[in-house]
Amino acid sequence: MGLLSGVSAFFGLDIGTTGIRLVELRGSDGTKTLVKYAYVPIDPKMAQSDSKADQQKVGQIIADLVSQAKLSTRNVAVGLPSSRVFTTVADLDRLPPAELGKALLYQADSLIPTPPLESKIDWALLGDSPKDRTKVEVLLSSVPNSYIEQRLDLLEGIGLNVIAFEPDGLTLPRAMVPPGTTMPQLVIDMGTVSTDLVITMGDAPRLVRSIPTGSDAVVRAAQQNLGIDDKQAQQFVYKFGVSRDKLEGQVFQAIVNTVDALVADVDKSIKFFQARYPNNQLERIIVTGGASSIPEFPLYLANKFSMNVEIGNAWRNVSFAADRQNELLAVSNQFSVAVGLAERSE
Repeated sequence: MGLLSGVSAFFGLDIGTTGIRLVELRGSDGTKTLVKYAYVPIDPKMAQSDSKADQQKVGQIIADLVSQAKLSTRNVAVGLPSSRVFTTVADLDRLPPAELGKALLYQADSLIPTPPLESKIDWALLGDSPKDRTKVEVLLSSVPNSYIEQRLDLLEGIGLNVIAFEPDGLTLPRAMVPPGTTMPQLVIDMGTVSTDLVITMGDAPRLVRSIPTGSDAVVRAAQQNLGIDDKQAQQFVYKFGVSRDKLEGQVFQAIVNTVDALVADVDKSIKFFQARYPNNQLERIIVTGGASSIPEFPLYLANKFSMNVEIGNAWRNVSFAADRQNELLAVSNQFSVAVGLAERSE
């Protein structure tokens, strides 16, 4: 899934459930300058369909967006939705890097859910295992080959040169967490159909989870429990959110069980992390996507976990003209993955 050496200009492409986003940055490591960003909405049914006809339509939408954005390059780093990727942290015997890679492939059967021969496996050495000093800790990701090949065909078919595939969960911290942060941070990115949780420490993810509850589930709860249509439910959720005192708390009551189910999953992930790394306290929660745009949800999390909760800013490490600040901040919560991809080291 790595980057080809010698490729300097590329853009990040996030093919989401409800929209396609792309970001091109320029500059070396550290702060990069915004060149272009673009977005186009997409029908969720089409985005999630594996049918050839729907995939071709998605390809055409991406081709049109790339053409309209007038990007300077056809090289692209592409996000992989967390629902399609398995990511885990494993402890392995301490071996030289070349042998470690071989050992990992031998053990892959017991570490990943899909057959190793049908999977693209990527790994990174994190350091000493916190549980066993004779072992090292490795971050492992796997994606079915069939999915990678389908995406590759789609993008090469419209004249793009894919230089990297990267799981969304690994790109998020790059955009959301300030460089040089050593204390553990939890990033929560609520999408339409699922929510990504990533706990990072140093500059590496230590826990990556995809929870099958997204903003759609919250809107559906409002719709069913208040007996209103989808459009009105969306307006209510994004206007009143988890506020107990707006509309006599009716919206809060309608959605609180769904919100609490998501919070329970967050709690499980935090506890799992703390059990593995007892000496490393989680410092803060950074929210983006629907988690930052549903009113009072960040506050709800802060109260539940007695922790600082911060609204993420996807452009925090990107420089741009001062007069574009309001425009960019307005869309920040939708661009975390695309920016993270564009910020990959060359």
